Amino acid sequence: MNIDLFTRRSLQRCALVAAVFFGTSSLALAAQANANAKANANANAPILVLNSLNADVSVIDPVTMTEIKRVPVGKEPHHLYLTPDEKSVMVANAEGDSITFLDPRTAAVQRTMTGILDPYHLRFSPDMKWFVTAANRLNHVDIYRWERTGEEFKLHLIKRIAAGKTPSHIAIDSKSKIAYITLQDSHELTAIELETQKRLWTIKVGKTPADLYLTPDDKTLLIGLTGAAEVEAYDLSSGKAVLKTRIPTGKGAHAFRSQGDKRHVFVSNRSANTVSRIDWKTLKVVDTYRTAAGPDCMEMMADGKTLLVTTRWAGKLAVIDLEKKAVVKQIPVGKSPHGVWTLNHASRD
Repeated sequence: MNIDLFTRRSLQRCALVAAVFFGTSSLALAAQANANAKANANANAPILVLNSLNADVSVIDPVTMTEIKRVPVGKEPHHLYLTPDEKSVMVANAEGDSITFLDPRTAAVQRTMTGILDPYHLRFSPDMKWFVTAANRLNHVDIYRWERTGEEFKLHLIKRIAAGKTPSHIAIDSKSKIAYITLQDSHELTAIELETQKRLWTIKVGKTPADLYLTPDDKTLLIGLTGAAEVEAYDLSSGKAVLKTRIPTGKGAHAFRSQGDKRHVFVSNRSANTVSRIDWKTLKVVDTYRTAAGPDCMEMMADGKTLLVTTRWAGKLAVIDLEKKAVVKQIPVGKSPHGVWTLNHASRD
């Protein structure tokens, strides 16, 4: 039996015994034991880095922080996402028109789904009903319905929506009602109602919008402007997005990752070679970290102290110690590393 699985089951059994002998108040103990078991099981999960120009994934050991193997996937993998059942990581191969499913705990290939046209960016709705992809080179947004039958699932294309130039990144609200998509070369933001697949509105934004960060209360939407040196913050409380402020960060503001503390979010500034830490309640930058060339996607480790950053032009994964405010390690990976992910991550809020 796998040691992580053994530990998890042992903790769960202890919690259940405590609940039986000590009453209902011990349900909290059971919940904590389950949380601890999950954390222990996730601690040794590999770190995955997508090498866009190699069509493979670097698998990094989280203890030694070294690359231990490469896993071939489809052409131009850019982004990845955990399935709602947490059994697979979906690697979206944009140029390969496919999605490769990896085991999040071993990085083993589980299967490949073909016929998914240009899945550059991807998102599930929180209610697990909808799956959305942005076709960066083909200028459309696809909305799929997720169908689960036992251990199997299927994606059914419900509607393909023509978009502006270069759909880039997707954010979906906590109620699973609206998908927000940046249109990179149209310099626009569009909103689509998932249930009806109708476009609600489209507005002009700053130059070359890329990633989005929607605050947990669904009230504020941040947009990284890769063609500028700032993040735009929009108020969504009235329905249509209204510009609140512009936050100076660094040239090439691009991708976001929550710190997991319900207060701060990081944005990578690709051309400035920095990462900015934003207080999304005050909409101000509170810290800046230097990185290697071309910082892009990020992952916040569960320890709350370690930020991983892919550096596309340097071909490395940078490891930032947030307390030291410095890069403490650079791990060589493949060509043009983009997405980075591990099961042992901080909260997304």
